[in-house]
Amino acid sequence: MKLHHVLLFVHLAGVIVWVGGMSFAHFCLRPAALALPPAQRLALWSGVFRRFFPLVWLAIGAIVLSGFAMLIEVGMARAPLAWHAMAGTGLLMTAVFASIWFGPWRALQRAVAAESWAQGAQALNQIRQRVTFNLVLGALTVLLATLGLAF
Repeated sequence: MKLHHVLLFVHLAGVIVWVGGMSFAHFCLRPAALALPPAQRLALWSGVFRRFFPLVWLAIGAIVLSGFAMLIEVGMARAPLAWHAMAGTGLLMTAVFASIWFGPWRALQRAVAAESWAQGAQALNQIRQRVTFNLVLGALTVLLATLGLAF
């Protein structure tokens, strides 16, 4: 087994955790959670994010390290343009996630602890908007990784 195959596995596993988790949260959990009263809904999301967000940090580490290792292995100058574009969208996704972690995620935790449901709803809405943006970027990144190599 070549190192490249191990790196590709680690890379794809990270993408599956991160983008798959966002897809599940946005398309499955969110619609179901809307039926709950605000106190229960916000407590649910706080608990979900408390478990999911550390996994996202691990996924980001795996994706970035394996991705740049594969770029270096091939040689930056010889790597397909799609790989460079993928690295750019991936780094932008990382910045968006960091903005969630250090911004509305902290605000949501404080609001749930204080039972301030209006502030919690505002923070959750900011998280939802950024996750939606990251989900679109994630789909674009997968498109670049697959169809981008055809050009």
